[in-house]
Amino acid sequence: MADSTTPADAAQKQEQPSAPFYKLSAKTIGGEDYPFEQLRGKVVLIVNVASKCGFTPQYKALEELYEKHQADGLVVLGFPSNQFMSQEPGSAKEIQDFCRLTYGVTFPVMEKSDVNGDNANPVFKHIKAAKPGLLGLTRVKWNFEKFLVDRRGAVVGRWASTTDPKSIDAAIRQALGK
Repeated sequence: MADSTTPADAAQKQEQPSAPFYKLSAKTIGGEDYPFEQLRGKVVLIVNVASKCGFTPQYKALEELYEKHQADGLVVLGFPSNQFMSQEPGSAKEIQDFCRLTYGVTFPVMEKSDVNGDNANPVFKHIKAAKPGLLGLTRVKWNFEKFLVDRRGAVVGRWASTTDPKSIDAAIRQALGK
């Protein structure tokens, strides 16, 4: 008997409907629930951000990537963190206003979170375990570390703070299938 599986059926099976990434959630900077199930089928760039860091100007390049690829399925998620020399001291409103007014950020920004340690946000626990850094270390080293998640919920890339977001455009395009 011939296999009646269509290419669409095969693609759906490959999607891993129970991918752990899609079971995660976070709170937006405004305090609203943000279930990651809504990210299914999208490419996601997760970045721990801070407003008083030498890498803060990367917000501009992150917003440019978001605007360039949003229609193709890219979502950028910013997670403010105050764990690195207290470089994100502001309140939720101060962070939100800073992002919007200084860099024109329109991508979703989550509530301030720890990215390392016992109180690390579960999103960071998951992505760090899925894509360890050099020598297998899972710790985020500094603000503006970047993690790329593909359309199936797999963490496929990790870049250091020093990496200009524009330089990962090719990896984003590849994950988007462009």
